[in-house]
Amino acid sequence: MLKVGLLGAGRIGQVHAAAIAGHPGSALAAISDVNMPAAESLAERYGANACSSEEIIADSSIDAVLVATSTDTHSDLIEAATAAGKAVLCEKPVDLSLARAQACLEAATASGKPVMIGFNRRFDPNFATLKASFEAGDIGKGEMLAITSFDPAPPPVAYVKVSGGLFRDMMIHDFDMANFIMGALPVTISAVGTSIVDPGIGAAGDVDTAIVTMTYTDGRLAVIRNSRRAVYGYDQRVELLGSDGLLQAENMLENTVVKSTAAGVSSAKPTYFFLERYMPAYKAEWAAFVEAVTGGKPLPVTLRDGVAALAMAEAATLSARQGTPVSLDSVYP
Repeated sequence: MLKVGLLGAGRIGQVHAAAIAGHPGSALAAISDVNMPAAESLAERYGANACSSEEIIADSSIDAVLVATSTDTHSDLIEAATAAGKAVLCEKPVDLSLARAQACLEAATASGKPVMIGFNRRFDPNFATLKASFEAGDIGKGEMLAITSFDPAPPPVAYVKVSGGLFRDMMIHDFDMANFIMGALPVTISAVGTSIVDPGIGAAGDVDTAIVTMTYTDGRLAVIRNSRRAVYGYDQRVELLGSDGLLQAENMLENTVVKSTAAGVSSAKPTYFFLERYMPAYKAEWAAFVEAVTGGKPLPVTLRDGVAALAMAEAATLSARQGTPVSLDSVYP
């Protein structure tokens, strides 16, 4: 039984608490949060102890920690937990600073303890099936990848100011998805971004609408589209064109009813946001982590994967700012 400490009792921490407590191979032992009443409330719900992150990391009876705290604490907590001999699953991104994330990778690697980054979309049944079909050779050689990721509404500007920007905060999931499907890092990244959804986001120095184009050494192409506003719901689609066909993962809808009348054909909207869309993926992600840690198997998503996606976000940020393509190896040798 994997004894787990949860660092962070906010919205995503509550999702992870349910996954940890609901898995037969793990037990939620302790919860921390900068807001101690939040930690106490969540701990009471699951019969866990509420204490500080330092106490959880120092507790030799705890085997693993799940880091669901603010991004600026991720690298420090990963390093402290691995130094204490614990396995770690940490929410994305590793850090807002690529240099700091790379230093964290070096320290964690030296510890020899497993660290998995929470790119939960790899575990979505639809995207996982698309990947498996591609690897089985169903559409031949992959040639062009298109990833669409639109949020239903923009976040508060106060959040944007500390998020690291759209490329590091939102599109980083799509960078990792591209790596997951294509099986390689791109060579060049070209990005354009604008703020047309919320003027406050632009005033904060960020963009809310962006397109990234990536090229690969063998000529393959990938395109990512992000928007902070899609009034019809959470739009999450992947399309992969191959030499022998096309694979598509479509949106999850609120229901499967299709109405067909003389006036037209209509169906339900996509699910509203990530909690509704990706709850099964969070559970599958945790199950994969438990299986890897307790069974001695390779992690399905590594800390190095997290650093690579952050490097791509860094390159995209530079490209959008400079108005020119950026070679990935110029930021991530």
